[in-house]
Amino acid sequence: MSAPLFLVESLPEGSSYTLDGPEGHHAATVQRLRIGEALILADGRGGTARGEVTAVGRGSVDVMVTAVGQEPAADPRLVVVQGIAKGDRGELAVQAMTEVGVDEIVPWAASRSVAQWRGDRGFKARDKWAATAREAAKQARRSWLPLVAGDPDRSTKQVAARLTTAAVSFVLHEEATERLTTAPLPDQGDIVLVVGPEGGISDAELEAFREAGATPVRLGSAVLRTSTAGVAALSVLNGRLDRW
Repeated sequence: MSAPLFLVESLPEGSSYTLDGPEGHHAATVQRLRIGEALILADGRGGTARGEVTAVGRGSVDVMVTAVGQEPAADPRLVVVQGIAKGDRGELAVQAMTEVGVDEIVPWAASRSVAQWRGDRGFKARDKWAATAREAAKQARRSWLPLVAGDPDRSTKQVAARLTTAAVSFVLHEEATERLTTAPLPDQGDIVLVVGPEGGISDAELEAFREAGATPVRLGSAVLRTSTAGVAALSVLNGRLDRW
């Protein structure tokens, strides 16, 4: 089994470190790490420190740091504009996309989104997506945390503006004729992928995204759920970009 990963604000500067707080509690009480076991500390910005547990306290572990490294940021970056979904489907999408390597997630208030993120509810829902991404990144041993966009619900106009700045952008759509498996990809910059909510993407939204430079694409003949479409598309891109 690979060493568990714990997130810290900044990496240790010396050869010893005490992991406390929520992460220390998780290491000592939930994971029940023991002396001599290996772990990874990560700052969520590509920095990692590998170490070995030297002591276990009440809600903390002492670590002897054995190696420090820095993983470069991904380029091209994989960005998914995810239509806000009802229930836990959005969180399921965020979890799975984080595990397969998404670099940024943008919540989108599509016209057919059943759930509405307005006011404080929107910020709480956005924060829940960010927390889901954080935990999924730890499970996947990712040194880079995916960014969850600051605004809780981007409008179609805001999404279209974002698409104009991408190296390339795609919209998953069941009526598209071009396939993601063969669409041209850039060597660097943002690859932005738009995933609609349960009700799909409206004609007006699709036209707005086309005008912003996005290409409608499909994965195959099946129509996927909003909670699985993004992760399936990211899997295709990971293969084509030689990440997998």
